[in-house]
Amino acid sequence: MKTKALNLLLSVKNNWKTAPEGRFIPFKEIISLAVGGIGVKFIVYCVSTMILSVGNTLIGNTIGIPPSAIYFIYILSVISSFPLTALRARMIDNSKSMKGKYRPYILTMGLPTVLLGIGFIWAPYEIMSMPVKCVTVLLFNIGFQFFYNFLLDANDSIINVLSPNTIERTDVYAVKSVIENISPSIASIFLPLVAKAITGDNTLYDMTVYRVLYPPMLIVGFLVSIIIYVNTEERIVQPKNHTVNMSFLDAVRAVARNKYFWIISLAGWIGFLEGSFGTILGWMYNYQEACSAGQYAVITAIAGNASLWPNLFAPFLIRRFGKKKVLIISNLLNIIFIALMLPVVKMTGGGVIWILLVFIFINQLLTSLGHFMNPSLNADIRDYQQYISGERIDGVFSAVALIGSVITLGTASVLPAIYEKAGLNEEMAVKLGYSADNVYDVLYNTELFVAISSVLIIASVIGATLNVIPLFFYDLTETKQKAMVNVLRIRAYFDDKITGIATSEQEAEVSEIIKTANEYANKTPAKIEKGMPKQEKKRIREDNEKIEIAKIVLAELEFFKTSQGEFEFEYSKKILASQGEMDLTEEIAKINSLPDNTTEEKEFKRKMRSLIKDFRIAEKTKNSKEYKNAENFDSAIFTELFNTSDNISFSIKELQNKIKLSKEAKEDAKELKEKLSKLYKERKVNDEKIKQARKKSILYNRANKPIITAQKTLARYESYNSYINNLV
Repeated sequence: MKTKALNLLLSVKNNWKTAPEGRFIPFKEIISLAVGGIGVKFIVYCVSTMILSVGNTLIGNTIGIPPSAIYFIYILSVISSFPLTALRARMIDNSKSMKGKYRPYILTMGLPTVLLGIGFIWAPYEIMSMPVKCVTVLLFNIGFQFFYNFLLDANDSIINVLSPNTIERTDVYAVKSVIENISPSIASIFLPLVAKAITGDNTLYDMTVYRVLYPPMLIVGFLVSIIIYVNTEERIVQPKNHTVNMSFLDAVRAVARNKYFWIISLAGWIGFLEGSFGTILGWMYNYQEACSAGQYAVITAIAGNASLWPNLFAPFLIRRFGKKKVLIISNLLNIIFIALMLPVVKMTGGGVIWILLVFIFINQLLTSLGHFMNPSLNADIRDYQQYISGERIDGVFSAVALIGSVITLGTASVLPAIYEKAGLNEEMAVKLGYSADNVYDVLYNTELFVAISSVLIIASVIGATLNVIPLFFYDLTETKQKAMVNVLRIRAYFDDKITGIATSEQEAEVSEIIKTANEYANKTPAKIEKGMPKQEKKRIREDNEKIEIAKIVLAELEFFKTSQGEFEFEYSKKILASQGEMDLTEEIAKINSLPDNTTEEKEFKRKMRSLIKDFRIAEKTKNSKEYKNAENFDSAIFTELFNTSDNISFSIKELQNKIKLSKEAKEDAKELKEKLSKLYKERKVNDEKIKQARKKSILYNRANKPIITAQKTLARYESYNSYINNLV
């Protein structure tokens, strides 16, 4: 143990600024990502309690908006998210500067989120009528839909672009999760204690509590989160001069082919009831006085601590069994432990809340294990998207996920209906002698508390059962992901080689990938037998992985030797020969007659039909009025514009530092400020040029996509054949 600790410390020292061999992220970035995550999690802890949902206790119990009204303004909030999410997707996918795809938004979205959060807490709800309360909460949530969700997306997705290695992403996320979850643990402990000190009783539903606790947490959270922006570097496997040249609708169409995205999304959409039981623990404390404030602080700390442990052992489980098995088994166990809560909530007497805590702890542990894998799963899904479409369009995934928001508009009405049916309504409140202004007071009645809690647990079991079903169809393994990244490296190298900007490092890397693939191409996977030495088992697993990767890598390089490759090659030659002006009747008939007996054959047939669809879209675009301005577009303009953008940003940073030093020395910085103002104007002009160039680029590429795709296909054909012939 001592030797392992010393080796770890030595590794951290030697790889503080440079990544270990075979990895991409140095330890400095890992620690910065984790510590900065503490700040982001403080913001998330606070703002997540302000986001509209039917079970939201801050909006429902504290502000006093009933479930039916919450559901109505929730619908309006979701509707507002549609254009805002599309804008967010466009901003992410069109990002092209030295700052990166996600890093800048930790800063630019964090500050407005914090200001909105403070404003939400300090709004004078006490003097507002119910309609004004609803409008106020809705307006703040519209702001959160853009700024907070953007911050959340940037924080969750930055791991996707820090490394192309799925195992490394999992390991780094484990470290990140362990450290950053310090913040919600601290907040969960302090919340009931602060509530007790301010109100003198056990209630958590007093706005003063949040007005005292949340603003400092939000401000400190933002300041700490800046560490991520300052100390991380994004790394995406794609050609150096690559620019996303897809319209939003084209990108959506590309994502529609990503089966893994739909599997994971479907699991969430149909399992919407799984978290229904989440409010019961707080209700038991607040309405049934099941424990003291100090005890509840301990209980929430223990429950929150459940999310720590998966971060410690999840990487081992994923290495050993793979994400799919871990997800399915944890979800099946989750169903069992949710069901075991049902007899507990029906019990009376002291100590019941502690028994409930045991099952909630296990549930949180299992749920956190699934949540732990979400960023890694999403990263793998985006790698797959780039593999099948050639485009890195991360932002569009959040836009396509709006389908889930539409589904949620319908499913979200289920929980209020359950509440209403179970007795959480005005009629029952009046019948029991409580005020109709806050229907949650009915939970003071033990019999009704038990009835409502029981219904919520049953609903959660149903949700958890539905959630696990789609996961059985997920087959994107860790080995397949590694193989896809190797293929992306090969494609990027040959694309850069064509444009003359490939590096010797790229060539060496690709040569090693192909050499290893050839070495393992004809080998047969070995079986692991019981009683084998541990090292022997490890060697066999590594060899079997290389054999599987070799098949995918060589399938890429030898694609044009297959009947499918020959078909696509001939189709591409016809497109170029006709300059995109040919009759497609014969080609469509050929595509329709292609075999579709295997998964690969079906996928190829879909791909070719997609190329035909591109042809029709191109014809329509060429006939549009807008295309005239983009007809002679030259993509080389982006190199100049992006270089200008980077140079201006660098100059602005230098001037800002000089102005800061001048202020400290109490010197006149007027001339420097004038130069800075001029640079801001230049950047604004250049940004507008980039915006206009993108519009022309999208139109040009849409109108000429069949030809561009055919050119890439033939170029890849020549590159692969030339490389393979040189190896022989």
